[in-house]
Amino acid sequence: MPTPHRSPRPPRPRAAPPQLRSRKQDERPRWGMRMATGLSVLVLGAGGIGHAVVTNLETGIDRIDPFKDMKNRPRAGNGTNLLLVGTDGRESITPDEKRTYRLGGVPCHCTDTIMLVHLSADKERASIVSLPRDSYAEIPEHRDRNTGDEHAAHPVKLNAAYAEGGPNLTVRTVEDMTGVKIDHYLEVDFTSFMKTVDTLGGVQICTTRPLKDSYTGLDLAAGTHRLNGGQALQYVRSRHVDGAADLGRMERQQRFLASLIKQTTSSGVLLNPVRFRDIASTMLHSVRADEGFGTEQMLDLGQAMRGFTASSSEFTSVPVSDPSYPVKGIGSTVKWDPRKSAKLFQALREDKPLAAKRPKQAAAKTVDVAPQQIRVQVYNGTPRDGLGRTADDALRATGFHTTRAPLNGAPKDLKHTLIEYDPRWDRSAKSLAAALPEAELRAVKGQGATMKVTTGTDFGKVERVRAEDTRRGEFAAVTGDQVACP
Repeated sequence: MPTPHRSPRPPRPRAAPPQLRSRKQDERPRWGMRMATGLSVLVLGAGGIGHAVVTNLETGIDRIDPFKDMKNRPRAGNGTNLLLVGTDGRESITPDEKRTYRLGGVPCHCTDTIMLVHLSADKERASIVSLPRDSYAEIPEHRDRNTGDEHAAHPVKLNAAYAEGGPNLTVRTVEDMTGVKIDHYLEVDFTSFMKTVDTLGGVQICTTRPLKDSYTGLDLAAGTHRLNGGQALQYVRSRHVDGAADLGRMERQQRFLASLIKQTTSSGVLLNPVRFRDIASTMLHSVRADEGFGTEQMLDLGQAMRGFTASSSEFTSVPVSDPSYPVKGIGSTVKWDPRKSAKLFQALREDKPLAAKRPKQAAAKTVDVAPQQIRVQVYNGTPRDGLGRTADDALRATGFHTTRAPLNGAPKDLKHTLIEYDPRWDRSAKSLAAALPEAELRAVKGQGATMKVTTGTDFGKVERVRAEDTRRGEFAAVTGDQVACP
């Protein structure tokens, strides 16, 4: 039985489309969205901008060959797979930025964030899978890029593959772990992240509860906020907001990217050549990409994705069986669930959607605790017969776990609907109050987990509410419109 939560366009004339070549640790910045920002700007924006503009911007990309001498690679599937990597490039930020955004410590020259992005063959869907940086990995034999020594295959945390062998070893390791062939590699330094967000005019974020992290300086009240570049940086790197640590941070990074996609696709900014040039040139100052990801590829993808929206994107993280898997000599790692992760990557190879289909529903307020997890006992506080049953039915229809046995309350002439709750379950009480906005909230120590709703003469209807993160289905994936601000 659920228990309420406690507080804590016309196409360009062309031949057939070209083929895309198949701190202490706690203080280290995690720039999960810096490369995702680049993906949104380059791929989505290219669809509305001329060839000459994109060609000029493309010349600023630092080229690398992450696929050099790679053998026995996975077989290519349908669609296009990009590996998006953000590296710890803290040495390039200013002393003022280090102080303001608490970016102390020594750079680790490793990958802070890794995302596998699958663009469907019909260019109508982007599936974004976060790979935990501390994932248990077994990197293949290789030559150490720093010492030149030959290393046999050995276990590490996934982010260490970059430190030992750079982009090439990172791609090899991810392909070995996922069985997904990487078509393109994008690596972005974090300094462009803040500037790109500022050039966009900030990004809107919604939260149903306060978010505070003393390590990063993040301090957001519940509600809607437009974050500038520095605040966005704090938001996407915070891992001490709650007990979910890195896994919770990845979900916040995904929500940020969903909001970014919604803003860039709905505001028309990417169809404005001047704005696009400013944003893209800012981001491209620190991009590294493979030789095969050039002007033609960006334009082809952009043209095909002109109708892309937040609902066209879907987000998930690789399924985990043990978030604290101990490994001698390495420490605590994140161990993937072998069966579930295999099914997830098989779906990517087969170009299948990850998010479960959901019926069309009326707009709903976003709340911290899902109504299905909140138990409610309804009382009728008026002389009106059947009002308790009406309220119980309405709450249950909205998703609340009611007793289905409304009772008569005292007094019998209550004017304003009343919600009584144990203060230990204040998060659940606030979520219930969002569905009954006219109700009075009253804390009752020792009441227990069940919320008590007594209807007053002002009772009208129950507002629809939904949980902040509605991950469901086999792969616990969500579409962008489910996690962006309404």
